[in-house]
Amino acid sequence: MQAPISFTVSGQQLWLSPMKAIFWESRRFLIVSDLHFGKTGHFRKSGIAVPQHVYRNDLQRLFSLVQYFQPSGIIIVGDFFHSAANREADLFAKWRNDHSGIGIRLVKGNHDILPIEWYRENNIDLHDGILRDGPFCFTHEWTPDLSQANEQYIFSGHIHPGVRISGQGRQSLRLPCFYFDQNHAILPAFGDFTGLAIIEPSPEARVFVLAEQQIISLQ
Repeated sequence: MQAPISFTVSGQQLWLSPMKAIFWESRRFLIVSDLHFGKTGHFRKSGIAVPQHVYRNDLQRLFSLVQYFQPSGIIIVGDFFHSAANREADLFAKWRNDHSGIGIRLVKGNHDILPIEWYRENNIDLHDGILRDGPFCFTHEWTPDLSQANEQYIFSGHIHPGVRISGQGRQSLRLPCFYFDQNHAILPAFGDFTGLAIIEPSPEARVFVLAEQQIISLQ
């Protein structure tokens, strides 16, 4: 796997990981979005045979990132768990109990519907709408109006951004990406069992595509 690559935003050193996460160096925070933990269990409960190893792989990837970066905390930019609690929530809670010293701050997304008591029991700090920290602002869904009313650089998720890369003939690939515009960023969905929304980058944007555990800059 490729090592994280360096990127600077608002004078802050960031490290972009091919494992779909950002490490904010000065604050020692890991930043992720749209994990959708529990989604595979939700589908299995509905009779759709999604293998449980999909969730276990996502969970292991998060654990590996924690071991690699040794963060003081994790910022989750919405859609941590996909729906109601299930066995997959229990697996995370078991890990959380063994790593209670790592702060977890969750900006609630549209799928974050677990009972308040569950977050409290697992020592997760909830934020409705917006979380502000230093030069950055974190919210689940970015809108142009939010940028106009905000001087801080905004990190968001929600849409599961991706780009289409075309090759010879009619060949093309749809790949997830980190998207950095002048005043906001959109993080890739951390969970592998998610879709993609193809975006059209602005002329000023920097786009980093994720492919085969590698990061590729389109500029």
